[in-house]
Amino acid sequence: MTRLFSTIRTLTLALTVASSLPALAGNNDDLIAARDAYRSNNLSKLAAIAGSMPANYALRDYPSYWLTLKALDKDNDSQVIGFLNSVREGWMPEKIRNEWLKKLGKREDWGSFTAEWKKLPVEARDEESICYGQLLDVRQGRKPDDLNRFLEMRATPDGCNQLITAAAAQGLLTQDWLWRRERLLLAGNYVSQARQLADATNLPLDNAALNNPAMASASSSGGQEAIVYGIVSKAKNDISGAASRLSTVEESLSKERSGFAWGQLALLSARKQSMSQSLQWYTKSDPQQLTGEQWEWWARAALRVEQWALLEQVTRNMPAAVASKPAWQYWRARSLKQLGRGNEAPALFARASVGHHYYALLSLEELGNALSTPASKTGPTAADISAMRGNPAIQRALMLLDISNSEGRGELRSDAQREWRWAMRGRNDMELLAAAEIGRREAFYDMAIYSAERTKEDHDYSLRYLTPYRDVTQRYARQLNVDDAWVYGLIRQESRFITAARSGVGASGLMQLMPATAKWVAKKMGLGSYSVTDIETNVQLGTWYLRYVRDSLSGNEVMATAAYNAGPGRARAWQDSRPLDGTIYAETIPFSETRDYVQKVMANAAYYASTFGHDNISLKTRMGTIPAR
Repeated sequence: MTRLFSTIRTLTLALTVASSLPALAGNNDDLIAARDAYRSNNLSKLAAIAGSMPANYALRDYPSYWLTLKALDKDNDSQVIGFLNSVREGWMPEKIRNEWLKKLGKREDWGSFTAEWKKLPVEARDEESICYGQLLDVRQGRKPDDLNRFLEMRATPDGCNQLITAAAAQGLLTQDWLWRRERLLLAGNYVSQARQLADATNLPLDNAALNNPAMASASSSGGQEAIVYGIVSKAKNDISGAASRLSTVEESLSKERSGFAWGQLALLSARKQSMSQSLQWYTKSDPQQLTGEQWEWWARAALRVEQWALLEQVTRNMPAAVASKPAWQYWRARSLKQLGRGNEAPALFARASVGHHYYALLSLEELGNALSTPASKTGPTAADISAMRGNPAIQRALMLLDISNSEGRGELRSDAQREWRWAMRGRNDMELLAAAEIGRREAFYDMAIYSAERTKEDHDYSLRYLTPYRDVTQRYARQLNVDDAWVYGLIRQESRFITAARSGVGASGLMQLMPATAKWVAKKMGLGSYSVTDIETNVQLGTWYLRYVRDSLSGNEVMATAAYNAGPGRARAWQDSRPLDGTIYAETIPFSETRDYVQKVMANAAYYASTFGHDNISLKTRMGTIPAR
């Protein structure tokens, strides 16, 4: 019955399909067979299915798309050109063109690259294709923008490495810049890419010394870089020993190299929450070589020990791209208030208050504005919804969703999401709300939220903060005396209400329970048999575990939220020896994923509490105080 229902609804969605129900079901079967042929690399079968797809089947281009992805691997340009000539609109031709451009750039086929580059929308370009576009600029004598974006501690794809090499050859990058890039690669342990950069740009890196930094000589630039590499590598396991080694050899290093090393030790120390030590080392660092991440941890170190004057100074001196983030506008304003300069804070709070995120809510509260979630004054009409439902990309998305649900094919759900996101480009508020309403009706909840979050003026909080499965969630929240707004805030962040959600590490369902956690909770609850993917069971187990970690962590929701993501042991380890403002605790969580998670869950909870009509508790009050360890 599920399969039949899905097929019937798919037929309704595919307005252009004139064939019979059995024929449509056969097309869906062929689509699945084509996906399996793609996965198994059965290209002859995939080509046969692609060639037999009827023109009036809405998903007809998918087999050809999968075949073209395979053709890209073999540099089969004729298949790529044929696909791009026949499929001119949608996420699939943009994906193919983006990948093809990287192939053309690597082959230095600049004639074809130039012709295709202008056809690819800016929002469809990824980092490597952008690098090839800038490489073309260099080859044609133009200086590319923002090469300093590579002065971060990360590896880059081949096209970006070629861009750096070409820019250096044209004199667009100084040797000092290249050494900074080299140090960052080594500090991140991207040794192979560091060696490649040195070879390509003639940097005198001492490869033998890199293999044995303890024996490196400070008499050469390459030797000094090896010494710094050895110190930073040692610091990851023995930070005190690394600092001692750096103090011993500091006089033999250039100021730039010793300053870089102290900055790396300061970052590592801050992540370990040894803030006082970190601040001492930051004073020895070279601010010109600090990455955005290092600046942010300098500010967090000052915040954690509540050195407000230093926090104000650091946030004031940050690079503009970092200082303009809502987080640092908010914290600089907070520091100004603490320093008795409250008259300077409102402008910063106002800038940080734009939007519906964690820092926006905190900033609004500092400005004296309570959170409210009024109903949208105007909403999409039936005609708006009908027009959006008739959009071909939306139709394809819903057809893929139906097939995914009925056949258990998660990869097709991912394609449905891509179709939906592509369809949302450039939409006005009413179109976005119409799409969100369709997503809600079709239980495509994550995409309903995706659309509703993008409105600029007209907002519908019932769509931004959906409440599916309310009867189940509210029942268990009440039984266990847990705030249902908090539970919803967590589910929204964990799964976006995708019941079949499964993480890369194996967490399942609405509340993303790990198998071992689900088994442990079920045993504690006395459940003999259970299915973690069952909606009711998942919510029951997840809510019980949330209550458990809250009770084991002094009844504190912020710590419990951190524990739900990273484990109770870590949540306890992040406490201080003194009571700590909950916003400071959250800001200084060492794991960026958990820090972002806690902030979003708590902000979600504030919005849900407002939509549920709960007592109007400010987000700052909700964050509370973290008890001493």
